[in-house]
Amino acid sequence: MNISTNINPDSINAIVDRQQASSANDLPNQDSLTLWVNAALRHPHVMSGALAQKPSLQLAELSVRLVDEVESQTLNRDYRQKDKPTNVLSFSADLPEFVDVPLLGDLIICAPVVEREATEQHKTAAAHWAHMVIHGTLHLLGYDHIDENDATIMETIETEVLKTLDIACPYIDYVQPSEEKI
Repeated sequence: MNISTNINPDSINAIVDRQQASSANDLPNQDSLTLWVNAALRHPHVMSGALAQKPSLQLAELSVRLVDEVESQTLNRDYRQKDKPTNVLSFSADLPEFVDVPLLGDLIICAPVVEREATEQHKTAAAHWAHMVIHGTLHLLGYDHIDENDATIMETIETEVLKTLDIACPYIDYVQPSEEKI
């Protein structure tokens, strides 16, 4: 994607409120979460889109809450009518347009689901955590993957952002455990 913007990537510096509500070990630290969020915000498509429309988001503020399956399932059931835990939920700050504060929203990331998916997909835990934070951040910025065109845009951005972090494309084919041939 070759998109021009007047925003200096060095001016992007998100403030991440890390909340640990999970008993899991080896969770991402504050620095990693901030690195991954900033990497997403610095993608040219994001800078020329959401950040150009709302420049205060260069100093975006968001919460990243690391949870266990019970909390993830409760929120997923209550807000998405899906009664199971999920890897990441995003809750955008729904502010009126005239309120120009850099509040982006909240990410809820389920540690056991992320760890399980990383194992199933033969990825490092850190690579999958990075992907989930970037994926959730893009959702907070208004990106989605409901239709094929939007999914292509979002997946391309994710892949390009992960590449800047030396992380492989997350959309390589892998065999789900239930699909293994005997």
